[in-house]
Amino acid sequence: MDAGSQAIDPIAFSLGPLQVHWYGLIIGSAVLLALWLAMRESEKRGLGKDIFVDLILFAVPIAIICARIYYVLFKWDYYSQNPEEIIKIWHGGIAIHGALIGSVLTAIIFAKVKNISFWKLADIAAPSILLGQAIGRWGNFINQEAHGGEVSRSFLENLHLPEFIISQMQIEGVYYHPTFLYESLWSLAGVIILISLRRANLLRGEMFLIYVIWYSIGRFFIEGLRTDSLMLTDTLRIAQVISIVLIALAVLLIVYRRVKGIDKRYKDA
Repeated sequence: MDAGSQAIDPIAFSLGPLQVHWYGLIIGSAVLLALWLAMRESEKRGLGKDIFVDLILFAVPIAIICARIYYVLFKWDYYSQNPEEIIKIWHGGIAIHGALIGSVLTAIIFAKVKNISFWKLADIAAPSILLGQAIGRWGNFINQEAHGGEVSRSFLENLHLPEFIISQMQIEGVYYHPTFLYESLWSLAGVIILISLRRANLLRGEMFLIYVIWYSIGRFFIEGLRTDSLMLTDTLRIAQVISIVLIALAVLLIVYRRVKGIDKRYKDA
């Protein structure tokens, strides 16, 4: 950012005393686009479009609450001293792994109540979840958070990034890795791969498990660049540990279910 220039204002606009933040608008847009994609596929798979409208009414608020609880718990030293900050999610501070835990638990209960296959729901939702994550990371960009370590301006220029990204990656005179962008692009690539895999002869549930593996691989490496990681110990980053565990569990589930011949082929789901 050149001397005298300013970061993007995190407040998009105001309606009287109400301030509407870019972060909220971006997350809301991510949810809507993810829902649109899921509804299209759901109708093709014979579930109808409304099933995901019904699911998202429960899943989104629960996911946001779980994402915030997860983040606050691992930052309790700060939030115990600043309890008024706990509800201020527009300041950033929601963890995707917390959101996924809340969403999966909600979907399992929802599927049981509706008497439909959780794995079928999860397969349909997998590309949508990644799309939502790809878009949502731009909220971190606006807030100048979830960035990596210090880099030079020339490093960012050599990535052929547009000036508005380079400028926003300068915080108090220092340029940082745009890890939000790395994860966004990784997630978008995953969306393309998952949609392409719909033509493959997968078992029901494998689309979702491949999503878990793909996202976790990217998150493991990108997390290593970040400076704001939630830490399990002085050296262990929580997101990296969880990513390894999720990859192992997803691979084991795929192998186990294939060996046992569990559930139907995706094309028959």
